Order: sequence, then C-alpha cells, then structure tokens
Amino acid sequence: MRVLLSTFGSRGDAEPLAALASALQAQGAQARVCASPDFAGRMEQAGVELFPVGPPAREWIRDVLADPKPDIPVRGGQIMDLYCRALAVAIEDCDLVVATGLFPSTTAAQMLAERHRLPYVYAGYCPTYLPSAHHAPFQFPHHPRPPADADNRERWALNAQAMQDTFGDTANRHRAELGLPPVHDLRDRVFTDLPWLATDPVLSPWAPTSLCEVFQTGAWILPDDRPLAPDLRTFLDAGDAPVYVGFGSMSLHAWKDDAARVAVDAVRAQGRRVILAGGWAGLTPIEHGDDCFALGEVNQQALFPHVAAIVHHGGAGTTMAATRSGRPQVVVPQIADQPYWAGRVADLGIGVAHAGPVATVESLSAARAAEWKPEMRVSAGVVAGMVRGDGAEVAAKRLVAMFGGG
Repeated sequence: MRVLLSTFGSRGDAEPLAALASALQAQGAQARVCASPDFAGRMEQAGVELFPVGPPAREWIRDVLADPKPDIPVRGGQIMDLYCRALAVAIEDCDLVVATGLFPSTTAAQMLAERHRLPYVYAGYCPTYLPSAHHAPFQFPHHPRPPADADNRERWALNAQAMQDTFGDTANRHRAELGLPPVHDLRDRVFTDLPWLATDPVLSPWAPTSLCEVFQTGAWILPDDRPLAPDLRTFLDAGDAPVYVGFGSMSLHAWKDDAARVAVDAVRAQGRRVILAGGWAGLTPIEHGDDCFALGEVNQQALFPHVAAIVHHGGAGTTMAATRSGRPQVVVPQIADQPYWAGRVADLGIGVAHAGPVATVESLSAARAAEWKPEMRVSAGVVAGMVRGDGAEVAAKRLVAMFGGG
C-alpha cells in the first residue's frame, strides 16, 4: 500500500504529515509527502520521502501577508496550478491520497485522486475550518459579508458559495483538462462526507453538529529526539528557567520592528531570562546580554519542558507542543486559526490569550503576570497529562484497515 500525503503551508502543516507518513511506514505501508521544499531537512530526519512542490512556502506566505489587499483567487490559483502539475507525477503507483493544508492544494489533491479513481481523505488541523452550527466560518476579505443577523448555519451556506466563487473557475478548468465534469459544490467535495480532524480531543474537542460529521484521530505528532545544542544547554543550566518567546512562521509585519524589543523587555521587566526564537520573521534581540539567548531552529519537544513559560503565536503545532510540556502559555494570535487556539488555552486555564495581534511591553507584561498565577501552573500540568500523543498511529492504523486490504 502506497499513500500520497499532500499539503501546502508552514511547518505546522507539513510536520504532521511527516508524523503520519512515519506511522504508516511502521504499519508496513509506504508513504510520500508532497510539500514545500522548506521542509526537506525535517523529512529526511524523519526518514520520510519528500516530493517537493513549488516555491518555498516561506516566501509565498511572506508575500501574501505583506500584501495589504492580496488577490486571493489569483494567489490560490497559482497554488492549485502548482499542485495539479506536481501531484500528476507524484500520484503514480499510489493507492490512496490524504490531503491537508491550504484549500487550493487540497482541491488539486482531490481532483487528481478522482481522476485516478483512488480513495481520498481530507484532514483538518483545526475544528473551525469545518462546517458547524457552533462556530462561524472564516470570512474571505474579498467576499461580501453575511447579514449581521445570519446564524452559523446560514454563514456556512454562504461560505460554500464563497469557496465556489473564489476557486471554482480554476478548479473546473483543471477538471476539464483531466477529463472530469465541472462541479458546483467544490468545498463539500474537497472536505468529503467524513473529514478527519487531526486534533487532540482535550485541547480541541469537536462538538457534534448536523452540518458535518468528523472522525477525530488526535493530533499527528512527529517524535523528535534531536538533542539541544550545547550552547543552549549551557544557557539553560546557567540560571533560573527562562521564558521562551517565538512566533513560528509569522512574519509579524504589523510590529516586526518592535516585536523583539517588546518581548525581551516584557520578560526582563519581571526579572526573567528569555529565549528568543527568530522564526520566519527573523527576530533578533536588540542587545543580547547574559539573560537573553537568540535561537534558530530547535526541537520544541526537548526545549519546552525546560522553560518557565511559553509566549507564542498560537499555531496548532506550537500550541500542542506547549500544552504537552505542562508550561503556562501566553498566546499572541496573528491570523487564521490562531485566535481559536488562544481561546482554547484560555478556556482550559493553561495560559492567557493576548487581546489582539500586536503586543506592547505593557500588554505583554500584564498577560505574563496573569500567567504566573499558581492555579494556572497547576492546570497546565494537569492538562499536559491528559492530552494524547498517538494521533498519527490511530490515523495510520485506520487508513491501513480501510484501504490496505488488497
């Protein structure tokens, strides 16, 4: 059994597929991942075959976030074009397609699976992207807003039309080239009748709804045994546990020039040392000092248990890693699903959701002061013991049981 796994996005989109690929291989299946070349090193470390697609996701995401009025249909069409071409090659000899990530890339995966008459599974990393009466859909900035009195059911119906209007023409052009009929229910066709939800049921529960039935696997976590660098170990051992600050793949255009200074000053103001992760924004401390360590790529699973607290952007992967570490969090959400994760951290009492995407020394200091409450530290430890780490194994076993019986 050979499985094609496809995604487009940041590390938080690609690394879970590496986890699933590894788990599939442990079940005797073969797997390859189609994703940005950004993640070649991580895939190689995991022993997973990468089929690189398109330009580095880092560059594409940076350009989109820097554009005050991005042309979503055009930019999405570019990704769909790239993935249609790449997947047409990668899909050869495969028996099953699993797709996650940005909708245009999953659209390409679905139509290539349909063209080759292969089973297809869509998986999401956040409940808010799937239709539900319990939450509203993402609002496309270029599309008319629903009436103010519309309920969530109406909003999701309008969302289906917005997805069709935004990506339908490009999708149907590719479908015609593949010899497939046009579709007018693109969103639901890509999501399928039973999408999978790759999130932890404690950190991210799915509330039953008539709008969508899901199969929740648990989060897909790639075990990481890479050691911490010697200079980082020396810093950790040189004093009290520091505070980690990192914003992952976020470019932080709204406050990039101030983000490093704000973060370091807010931590120092409370007498704490700080680890500052550069991330895709390239953050560097204004002045280093013995109490500040500038960090590049790091094994979060190894680092987070050694810090006092974690300040981050609220990406699904970082939120899960922080939650598993048992350390309190301050989440400064930027875009997309990040406000959801910030809300879940706050609801569980394991951290603080910062109000808005731009922090000041005062606002971040206030959030960090709340984070130090004894009950929050206790809750963080309790929840860490409740979240699971076997989601990729659960998903792999189900895929093999459903589709590997040839």
